[in-house]
Amino acid sequence: MPVIHDEREPYVFAVRITRVDQGVTREAYLRVDGLVFRTPQAFFWSVPAKQSADTVENGASGGHELPSFHHPNTKGGPTCAVIALKCPHIAVTIVDLNQARIDAWNSPDFALPIYEPGLEEVVRQARGRNLFFSTDVDKAIQEADLIFVSVNTPTKKSGVGAGFGADLHYVESATRRIAAVATSSKIVVEKSTVPCRTAESMRTILEANCKPGCRFDILSNPEFLAEGTAIGDLFKPDRVLIGSLQTQEGKDACAGLAGVYANWVPKDRILTVGLWSSELSKLAANAMLAQRISSINALSAICEATGANIDEVAHAVGFDSRVGPKFLRASVGFGGSCFQKDILNLVYLSESLHLPQVAEYWRQVVEMNEYQKSRFSKSVVDTLFNTITGKHIAVLGFAFKADTGDTRESPAITIVRDFLAERAYVTIYDPKVDEAQIWQDLSEACPSLSLEQIKKQVTIAHSALDACKQKEAIVIATEWKEFREIDWQTVYDDMTKPAFVFDGRLLVDADKLRQIGFKVKVIGRGERL
Repeated sequence: MPVIHDEREPYVFAVRITRVDQGVTREAYLRVDGLVFRTPQAFFWSVPAKQSADTVENGASGGHELPSFHHPNTKGGPTCAVIALKCPHIAVTIVDLNQARIDAWNSPDFALPIYEPGLEEVVRQARGRNLFFSTDVDKAIQEADLIFVSVNTPTKKSGVGAGFGADLHYVESATRRIAAVATSSKIVVEKSTVPCRTAESMRTILEANCKPGCRFDILSNPEFLAEGTAIGDLFKPDRVLIGSLQTQEGKDACAGLAGVYANWVPKDRILTVGLWSSELSKLAANAMLAQRISSINALSAICEATGANIDEVAHAVGFDSRVGPKFLRASVGFGGSCFQKDILNLVYLSESLHLPQVAEYWRQVVEMNEYQKSRFSKSVVDTLFNTITGKHIAVLGFAFKADTGDTRESPAITIVRDFLAERAYVTIYDPKVDEAQIWQDLSEACPSLSLEQIKKQVTIAHSALDACKQKEAIVIATEWKEFREIDWQTVYDDMTKPAFVFDGRLLVDADKLRQIGFKVKVIGRGERL
């Protein structure tokens, strides 16, 4: 039973490190087994100066002097590639059960299986030098010394905690597989975003199932990357957080992992904390970022009702040094794999700890996000003379944000679902999202409709201009740069009149579009059409 069992992206990673230390060339092998949701992650190995060459070559590990890694997640591919780039003495091999995905990583034209700005350039520099892609698993675990576990932890859909708690099935499966296969001591690093004290469960499983003579130390090393800027985030991270048990063994393991990052990250940005603090910090960071988005979106509703301009309000508020300008841009709502899932996880954790007021506080962040999406959809219907039945609408953008092909929890899904419920005809265009992904997302969002029924109302276009032809309204759901640069005069000439534009991302120059002839409604602005 393979640990890697995600229908989207299963990954295993292997890293062979060759390093010259005190005049001796040291070589060891690192294999990583794990489950990746939308891409793989990083694995590396560091040889302490006190370790002998014989210890390395023979694979002996007195304690945990030989670390190795395993990691998968939406930021995994970029992380692995950057580690290889920044650590040329470390040979990084990504091993995946999916042959097609490995073929894509190895493709001559660098048609990589995920889109992330800057990733191709990094892979071009490192692939074939010390970054490799192949296919293997149990052997990977056996030969690893430090294993990153970065698997999907979706919100539970059934059972206790359904709709709020994290589904840790993949984490447990990966942990059990490591315990079953490992024949030597390992450092296991949880990369996945997990509830506080998950590491304790992992340690219990490992210790209950390990072979004689095997020891497992567990670290928490959460990822703080943003899709679309992951490469820059990796080059210059705000911080690298590593949590460990405050035992001597735990601190030693923590120091080993910190040594890998120290190859390019300043030491003052590598934070070492307790294991539980590290786990909770990831949830807290995402919850507070999402809170800012919901706060500014709540104010956008007030702006529309009063005639104020949310851009001006956000600009004024952001000038306060105590607040700052980041994450104060109103939109149709946040999406992605992290924010909603992690906040709901925090809600469930609070309820489990008998803190109902805390749970309700964080629940409101998600409810405000849902309100913003439904409010935007209703605004479209209200503006188009209170009905969109039989009308043709273009939706520009389907990814949850620009510069990624990720559609998880994308506001565009909710918007299109609402339009289909109103029996409108929708044409979708996104420059990076695959058609198959769009059909899958809409099928999941509209369980009462068959795919054939959905396809009667939805068309997928291959350019923004094609999507907008003969439409009565255009909805901007993702802030792709190309939507700002569209030939809006040509678009207007080919639309049914009056022609409406609904900007859910504060992207277009509304005054210029109005000069062309469009009726423009921008989220967070109280202008009358």
